[in-house]
Amino acid sequence: MKSIIVSMIAAAGLMVAGVAMAEDMPELAKKSGCTACHAVDKKVVGPAWADVGKAYNTTHETSTGKKTADILGGKSAEDYLVEKVSKGGTGNWGTAAMIPNAPKVSEADIRTLVKFELSHK
Repeated sequence: MKSIIVSMIAAAGLMVAGVAMAEDMPELAKKSGCTACHAVDKKVVGPAWADVGKAYNTTHETSTGKKTADILGGKSAEDYLVEKVSKGGTGNWGTAAMIPNAPKVSEADIRTLVKFELSHK
């Protein structure tokens, strides 16, 4: 019985932590489903948005050791990330796949979210 109560308290704590992580995300990110895999300041399934913003605002290496300048292939960070979020993919931040978000999320909304992400320098 005691272990069931402890498990219930732990589960409640995890649910509260999940809500707290998502609170700093823009409402658009919550509505678009981004918070299922991302938080602003912590890795969830995908990278923290602050880490992505820092990486794509500089020439630092991503978590897989790739230089951001090589990844961008001549595109702006904003255009590259809009395409990545729209089409999905894998490889720059580990093995977890980024699911495609277009056409479910409009390009304008994706661009707004990418701008927020890139505001973290």
